[in-house]
Amino acid sequence: MDAVLTAMVEDRVGPGEYSRVLVQTAKEHLRFDFALALRSPAIALQLALRALGLADGDGVIVSALSPHYYAQVLADLRLTPLYCDVSSFSFPCMGPESIEKAISARPEGVQPRCILLHHTLGFVPDTASIAAMGIPVIEDISQSYCPAGQGRDSAEGKRAEGEGGGETPTPAPRETAHGVFTVLGLEERDMLTSGGGAVLFAMNRRDASVLRGYSGLPSEYCLPDINAALASVQFKETERNMEKRREISRVYVSASLRTKHKRFVSLEGFEYNDYAFPLVLETSMKDVTAYARKKEIIVENAFAKTLAGTGAVDSVLCPTSYSLSLRTALFPLYPRLRSAETERVSKLITTLP
Repeated sequence: MDAVLTAMVEDRVGPGEYSRVLVQTAKEHLRFDFALALRSPAIALQLALRALGLADGDGVIVSALSPHYYAQVLADLRLTPLYCDVSSFSFPCMGPESIEKAISARPEGVQPRCILLHHTLGFVPDTASIAAMGIPVIEDISQSYCPAGQGRDSAEGKRAEGEGGGETPTPAPRETAHGVFTVLGLEERDMLTSGGGAVLFAMNRRDASVLRGYSGLPSEYCLPDINAALASVQFKETERNMEKRREISRVYVSASLRTKHKRFVSLEGFEYNDYAFPLVLETSMKDVTAYARKKEIIVENAFAKTLAGTGAVDSVLCPTSYSLSLRTALFPLYPRLRSAETERVSKLITTLP
């Protein structure tokens, strides 16, 4: 935290040197070609869409379980959202088949020009297959962040459904980003947080050359140094924090095996970063949250602030997403959770109504 304190003492809270240090630190972890440190994910998404050169009315495919702010960004750019259901009740992301359905259901005259691929709750979609569809992809890894070379290959050794723990598998390289541009949010609920902001990056030189055209943005668009300093600390503490998340998750997984509620399952060959611990409830959200309050534990609706959860998407259009938005509960999982608190949450999971 020395960098944060230094930024405050030196009164260097606006965009400056620490933002440049953050970009370099992020580059070491994510191995991209070029990046911009920005004030918010909304600004990052807006710039990524503009960089694709989309025209008024062009269609943008977006999961119904994406963040609600996506709708505002698309409206501001006069783009047409093509809402897409998720693949299944056991996996909260879009897939090639659900994307094809969204394309088939598009309004007459609207052409799909981009796919906004949100890695919901940290689960990684089949990015390679989606990119192979031939439509430019913008990935949002705000919740699925995992440094290159530090991921756990689920095909080799992820904890299988029904296992209560075991040794941590040997680290395997993370799947390379397939998006033309990638957004890494740094907001309060993102995997890394600086209290606000985002990094927008391109993996290859050709796409990076487009982003470089925005290097001269006004300072009001750029990440302040005080946030950048905090984000740099988060990058450096990633390994320790992810190990702590794994430990907590193992306890919760064991507890969940004694309930009737279901967990999401990662795609074969993909890792999970233990961003969160969601359960798809077989009973009502109201009953579960009320029960948790009696135990003085906060359990939230995982999708309350998504497009489906806020009512922005017709339930008939995306029925699976709508159903999940009503009955997916999120349990406390963060690195600073103490052992006693972890045990309390574990007991809660075991005794859920």
